[in-house]
Amino acid sequence: KGLGLLTMKPVIFAANVAEDDLMDEAASNKHAQALRKKAEEENGRFVLVSARMEEELVELSGDERQEFLDGFGIKQTGLQTLIKVAYDMLGLRTYFTTGEKETRAWTIREGAKAPEAAGVIHTDFAKGFIRAETIGYEDFVKTGSQSAAREKGLLRSEGKEYIVKEGDVIEFRFNV
Repeated sequence: KGLGLLTMKPVIFAANVAEDDLMDEAASNKHAQALRKKAEEENGRFVLVSARMEEELVELSGDERQEFLDGFGIKQTGLQTLIKVAYDMLGLRTYFTTGEKETRAWTIREGAKAPEAAGVIHTDFAKGFIRAETIGYEDFVKTGSQSAAREKGLLRSEGKEYIVKEGDVIEFRFNV
């Protein structure tokens, strides 16, 4: 068993930069570039964040937010990138359950099989696991519901050996 020293843990290097620096990946910002180099040297991950932009984005609606990001040529916010990088470095994945009243996100370890993912919701789900009715996130968004996905043949019935993928939308079948 290893020592698990803190200095051996992966590190995220986050640079808080001006909004304009985001347009060129902070190529003109010498401080951000020095931090990027340090991240590479230490086998870490580098993320750009503009706290000012994040503050402004909070005030905008969904469409306005996307239009604002498009104006800077950015696909996702620095905060979204930071979260994705952190999840990736920690070996975590997210799957969803959805119903008429709510949609929930659940966190699992990368490589988790369907019964293990079901157990995150409740241990009875894992004990009595029968199958996982699964649809990929993109297909779910396109169709708008599990029933529409089922009608289009996009809903898959997966067994105990299925490894849950990032963004899967799942309904677990179980019997206790």
